Amino acid sequence: MPFDAMSFDPRTSFGPQVAALYDDKPLGDEEAAVTRLAQLAGAGPALELAIGTGRIALPLAATGVRVDGIELSQAMIERLRAKPGGDALQVTCGDMAAVELPDRYRLVYLVFNSLMNLLTQDGQVDCVVNAARHLSDDGVFVVENVVPDPMYGLRHDRGGVDQYVNATGIDGERVSLEVGRYDRVSQRVDKNHIRLTDGGISLEPLALRYVWPSELDLMARIAGLRLRARWGGWSGEPFDSRSLRHVSVYGRA
Repeated sequence: MPFDAMSFDPRTSFGPQVAALYDDKPLGDEEAAVTRLAQLAGAGPALELAIGTGRIALPLAATGVRVDGIELSQAMIERLRAKPGGDALQVTCGDMAAVELPDRYRLVYLVFNSLMNLLTQDGQVDCVVNAARHLSDDGVFVVENVVPDPMYGLRHDRGGVDQYVNATGIDGERVSLEVGRYDRVSQRVDKNHIRLTDGGISLEPLALRYVWPSELDLMARIAGLRLRARWGGWSGEPFDSRSLRHVSVYGRA
């Protein structure tokens, strides 16, 4: 039985402990992401799905764009609210694949692989359809997501799944590991972030469903959207066979 069946629940796994540490390691692409999203939003407004702690939403709002959000984790919302400007954002607690807001947006966006937090293809399709539902007639839907190719370079075990162990941090006081198993059939990875210290062991389980760029394009078509642009990053890098992620822009057909 995979660990997620016993301990992973997306409604609770991004709880207070994860929220408290979420901003400790900036990804370094925040400025480029905000610049690109502000260009696409124009006069706005914008809606961020899985807004989290406001890593992107708050600096985007600081450019003058009105930003609303949907977020499943109450702990992440509370972390956002504690930041300067966090109280000014309208954030709805709920499932980004199902919550329907009354407004329509020039920009709806979903960053940092958050689409993969939905663990089935149906759930991901529902999310894309919901994003399209919130777009104004001239609006665009933007998705930032990893390309799954590295999953096919993992060690294949006898049980029919690929697995890996990565040391993500080592120093004199702690060792941090990421351990995961990937099922090619379901496109799902079950993993755990493990921290070993002299004070004990902590576990942070996570489950994701990888989605290919071409698969995402078909989801968008189901929602009545078409691909308008795809880059290898927020600065407009070309998307090619070496790209490890993509930023894809969709608009109404």
